[in-house]
Amino acid sequence: MKRFHVHVHVDDLAKSIAFYSRLFAAEPARVEADYAKWMLDDPRVNFAISTRGTQAGLDHFGFQVDDATELAALKQRAESADMALLDEGSTSCCYARSEKHWVTDPQGIAWEHFHTLGNIPVFNEADKAPAAGACCVPVPAAEKPAAACCTPASKTTGTCC
Repeated sequence: MKRFHVHVHVDDLAKSIAFYSRLFAAEPARVEADYAKWMLDDPRVNFAISTRGTQAGLDHFGFQVDDATELAALKQRAESADMALLDEGSTSCCYARSEKHWVTDPQGIAWEHFHTLGNIPVFNEADKAPAAGACCVPVPAAEKPAAACCTPASKTTGTCC
């Protein structure tokens, strides 16, 4: 079963945790110094916030799936729609180890499709993401520095996280 995913960059983590905890009537499932995540069942959503972005606001949307079969179906759907696909494969990001791929909609909004394999104690094990930026969110190359993580160009040159 799929779970909708939203990741938002915030300026003040403590203030945002307090706000969203009241809004969702639930405490976060995970809290770190730069990150918090709610795993809600009604509606079924994985809502994450972090202070790792360059500006506050929407970072990306996505779908979290329960197994590799569902992930493969989402990948096939994206490929059949002729979407540019960034396949990260097995990676670590956002305090989790996952199998994932990305597509970007016509407006430039990133969509992450992922299957979480387990938790990790750090935001990104490889620690290759820029300190001020989110991990592994593909954005148009014109909007990122050449050495940034996970643009389609950086994937082909091997500099992606």
